[in-house]
Amino acid sequence: MHPPVDNRSDPDYRAKLAEIARVAKAWQGPVVIVSHVDPDGDALGSCLGLKRALESLGKHVTIAMQPPRYLEFLVEPGELVESLPSLPADCLLFVLDVAARSRVAGAPVDGAAYLVNIDHHGTNDRFGDAAVVQPAKAATALLITELVDELGVEFTPRIATPCLAGILTDTGNFRYGNTNREVLETAGYLIDKGVAYVDLTDRLQWRHPTYFRTLGKVMDTVHFELDGELVIAHFTAAMRTGAGAADDDSDDFVGIIRYAEGVKIAVILKERAREHGLAREPMLAREQTGDVEVKVSVRTRGGVSAQAICVELGGGGHVAAAGATVAGDLATVEQKVVAACARELARAAAGTSPTEPHSGAY
Repeated sequence: MHPPVDNRSDPDYRAKLAEIARVAKAWQGPVVIVSHVDPDGDALGSCLGLKRALESLGKHVTIAMQPPRYLEFLVEPGELVESLPSLPADCLLFVLDVAARSRVAGAPVDGAAYLVNIDHHGTNDRFGDAAVVQPAKAATALLITELVDELGVEFTPRIATPCLAGILTDTGNFRYGNTNREVLETAGYLIDKGVAYVDLTDRLQWRHPTYFRTLGKVMDTVHFELDGELVIAHFTAAMRTGAGAADDDSDDFVGIIRYAEGVKIAVILKERAREHGLAREPMLAREQTGDVEVKVSVRTRGGVSAQAICVELGGGGHVAAAGATVAGDLATVEQKVVAACARELARAAAGTSPTEPHSGAY
């Protein structure tokens, strides 16, 4: 069963945010905030912005998350815990930027006294006691910025900086097609609250030295399919340079190859063990037992839907950026990806709706 896709936005979402703010301000118990597996800048930025706003109201707030190395500069000492095996009693749980309930990471969803779901993915099925899902928003951090306003909290640089970081990362520093007037006006609003914009945009580009050695290896695998409209690169287990999951900054490799001339779809295939994270055994042994999977990251342009491709593969995301995790070895998964991309390119060329099933695929 593939996740449903609903790219419509709720015109009354602001009233729902106001109600969520009312619940949060009145809440007397603990608050927990979580996001998705493999958290990115929008996930971490949204969580930090909300945590700091709620703490300014006297709330006890815990974020359960392991961010990648390049985002750790946003985090103050003691602000995160790696995970929670269970939720505390009488817990208000915020799930932010998560496309599907199954992708929640850091803490179990069950057991919350009240669950709030705030997101911008069309594949979100609106789970929880209160759900605000706005696919038209470029980033969940935009919704958190509005929620902070509804809480009546005065923006400080500590609150505004992670919110802007979330917006920057999900819009590719305002280069992606989801950049619109709202994005730019909100960025200006947050900068006016004291964000050191130049320092922030510079720091978001820093990477560990191993990143650049790994990047060279990945770029050597670049190849083109479907008359040059699809570019694919591999990140194999053998390319890993001893980095742990939190040090793996490879997700932005796909943002590099998407600029190849003539390309409408860019894909990175990242090989890993079936357990989330890096292999704990040699990958050859994993392949022999079939216990391997490939993380698929897709970026598109020109009316081609990354969301449609990844929904077919069992994942989800946005029209221009989406992902999936597919069981199997690289060669097998690549065949599935190329086939899904071919169907989506044909759909786009025919001008049919990307939310309609095509070729019986989803």
